[in-house]
Amino acid sequence: MKKIAFLFAGQGAQYPGMGKSLTECSPAAKALYDAAEAIRPGTAKQSFEGTAEELKQTSNTQPCLYLVDLAAALALEEAGVHADAAAGFSLGEIAALAFAGVYSAEDGFRIVTERGRLMQQAAEAADTAMCAVVKLDAETVDSTAKEFPQLYAVNFNCPGQTVVSGLKDSMPAFQEKIRALGGRCIPLAVSAAFHSPFMNDASAAFGKALSGYTFSAGRIPVWANRSAQPYEAAKTAETMAAQICSPVRWQKTIENLIAEGFTDFIEVGAGKTLSGLVKKISADVRIFNVEDAQTLQDTVKAVQESC
Repeated sequence: MKKIAFLFAGQGAQYPGMGKSLTECSPAAKALYDAAEAIRPGTAKQSFEGTAEELKQTSNTQPCLYLVDLAAALALEEAGVHADAAAGFSLGEIAALAFAGVYSAEDGFRIVTERGRLMQQAAEAADTAMCAVVKLDAETVDSTAKEFPQLYAVNFNCPGQTVVSGLKDSMPAFQEKIRALGGRCIPLAVSAAFHSPFMNDASAAFGKALSGYTFSAGRIPVWANRSAQPYEAAKTAETMAAQICSPVRWQKTIENLIAEGFTDFIEVGAGKTLSGLVKKISADVRIFNVEDAQTLQDTVKAVQESC
């Protein structure tokens, strides 16, 4: 039996104009953006007309990406395609929890806006960077990062791709060592050392901010980055806060979903980064993405034809 998981895109996938065509073809997507405008005026314009540099700033990236992620998922559901579970990559986890009904879309937008603000603040406190290392196994990347001051393997994405986060001054020597080992480093379009101890203060402050919200169990399970297992309702706020400074175990999350019988994965939100990662994790599942009106139409047709 077919089981569908929606995968919510993460930071670094953003681009100018994202989400606009979804609001033009989906009433649910438009309603989401309208509600967000009442909370943070100018977010739609920032998403649709902002420059790449403007969207790269974490305090802008996170609310804008949250909207396109959630808009794509709502548009899919509106068209009759339903998820049996959800997972989100880093920032995408906030949208996944909103989609699952753990909190309202509006509360999710407030939460992600505060998350972005706190992480931007943490980013400005130190000169940091992130890069993806390819062509080497995760164990080699992890052990190599530990040889350099304040560098950490933080995103375990797929076989042969691990992200390292940390002190910018440590990156050149690290990258030279990676090249000597036969690997390659790709700088990421983010403005901070996410999922590392550099985010500890942001994590603590975010945890305090979350104390003002109420969380439910949700209508579908959401798989957590930190554990690669479904969220536990009683630990929702704790898990959300800890995620900011903990590694993203994406490969293990997808492997666990496949082990649970998931056959179809639909990436929702900007770009196709997660689709590419899933392809490298397994050749035995079907992968789609929805980021605009055309991909929405194509994915709905493909999923319905396979029923």
